[in-house]
Amino acid sequence: MTKWLASPWLAIRVQLALGVFFVAAALPKIVDPPSFAHMVYNYRIMPGGAVNLMALVMPWIELLSGLALILGIWNGTARTIIAAMLFVFILAISFNLIRGNPIDCGCFDVSAANKTTAERYADMRFVILRDIGMLLMAGQLWLASHQLKNDDAVHASDFPAVAA
Repeated sequence: MTKWLASPWLAIRVQLALGVFFVAAALPKIVDPPSFAHMVYNYRIMPGGAVNLMALVMPWIELLSGLALILGIWNGTARTIIAAMLFVFILAISFNLIRGNPIDCGCFDVSAANKTTAERYADMRFVILRDIGMLLMAGQLWLASHQLKNDDAVHASDFPAVAA
């Protein structure tokens, strides 16, 4: 099972899918920073002065990380950044769910939707599960990259001892 999870065939598909997810998530935020800033503000976990900076910087980090995965460059760095962002997103949405603050996550659509409180809570639960799934995808990429390193490593047992 581990061999299949670490296979290059699966890793390239997961890498491309995760990259596309992050590029798709970044584009609406880049196009409409004020709406995204409003969504970030609604989380009510960041100081007011940091909201605009976050709304301007985070989508570009998502875009560049997603493009890096798609293009196959800086894979380890992009994978780590994406995994860290997913972990923070899961915590932030969970925190708001626990404290009863129904929010729109602002993940793929920054336009304000007219949703009921129950619909927002359901969306939040779905987003947490989706982000856990994407975090598992990043974990698969980590497993595949470490398996590749282990397969490529030169071990002393690979060479017969030379008699002196």
